[in-house]
Amino acid sequence: MITTPPCILVSHDPPPEARAAYRQRLGSQSELLFKPDLSPESWDAARARARVLIALNPRIEITADDVAAMTSLGFVQLLTAGVDHVPLHLFPRDLPIASNAGAYAGPMAEFVLAITLAAAKRLPVEHQEMREGRFNQFVDNKTLKGATCAIVGFGGAGRAAARLFRALGAEIHAINRSGETDEEVAFIGTVAALEDVLRRADVVVVSMSLTGATAGLIGARELGWMKEDAILVNVARGEIIDQDALYRHLVENERFFACLESWWIEPVRHGVFRIDHPFLDLPNVIAAPHNSASVAGAQVEAMRQGARNVRRWLDGEAPRNLLGMDERGA
Repeated sequence: MITTPPCILVSHDPPPEARAAYRQRLGSQSELLFKPDLSPESWDAARARARVLIALNPRIEITADDVAAMTSLGFVQLLTAGVDHVPLHLFPRDLPIASNAGAYAGPMAEFVLAITLAAAKRLPVEHQEMREGRFNQFVDNKTLKGATCAIVGFGGAGRAAARLFRALGAEIHAINRSGETDEEVAFIGTVAALEDVLRRADVVVVSMSLTGATAGLIGARELGWMKEDAILVNVARGEIIDQDALYRHLVENERFFACLESWWIEPVRHGVFRIDHPFLDLPNVIAAPHNSASVAGAQVEAMRQGARNVRRWLDGEAPRNLLGMDERGA
C-alpha cells in the first residue's frame, strides 16, 4: 500500500539555516513546500493538499481564500509566542492550532533582568543627572537580593526570568492559570491572588498572553495595590495594562518605575507605533521597541522549535502549546 506523504506548507520565507532545519526535521517523510518558492499556480494546487501550515505572520502571509482552500488542513503551527495579532477567526474552530510559547524565553529573560536592574540601579535617571552636572554619589539604589519579584504569567519567559532573579537572591511569587508549577517559587497562585501578590512585590513582571480575560487586567486599582517604589516590567502586551491609568500613576508617583517593552499600538500588530501619553518624557520610564527576543539566531531557533512540534503531530503525539478557547477568542 502506497501512502502519500503529508504536504507541509511553510508560508513565510525562512533563512537558509532555518530551511535546512525544516528539511532535516520534516522533509524525509513529507512533502515540504515553501510558499515563496511556488508559482501562483503551484501555490493554488498545494493549498488543497496541505495537511500542515507553518506560519510566522499569517496576517500578511495568507488570505481568507487561502484558508478556505486548505480543505485537508489538520494542524497549524504558529512561530510566535503571542498570537493575539493572528487572524484566528479564519480557521475552523475545531482545527488544532499551536503557538510557539517559550521559543524566545532565554533572550526575553535576560532582557527582563537587564531592564529591571537598570531601573533598580537608577541608571537612566543618574545618567541624565550627570549630563546636567549633578553627581549623586550617595543616593541609594536598590538590590534584588531579598526582593520579592512577582511574575504575572508564568510561562516559558516568566519561568526563565524567575531563574535569573532567584540567582540574585530574589523571592518569586508567581501567577498562572493553574496555580501550580514545578518551579522553585515562594508562592504560586491564579489571578484570584493578584492583589496579595502585587501588594508584596518590589518588582512586577507582566509576561502573560493577551486574551479577553487579561486585557485591562492591571488598571488604576491594581497599580494602587503596588508599592510606591515598585518596578513594573511589561514584556507581554500593552493592552494588559490600562494606558491612561499607568500614565497617571507614573506622574503621581515619582518613585514608581515602569519598564515598557510592549506597547498598545505597535507596527507589527497594528501597522504603526502610537502612544496616547508622553511616556517617553517621564524620568521614571525605561522604553524599548518590543525587541527583547531580537538576538542573533533567536528566530531560527524558534523555527526549529516549531518544526519539532510539527514532528510531534506527524508522529501521532500531542503537540505542545495548543491554543485554548480563551486564546482563540471564545
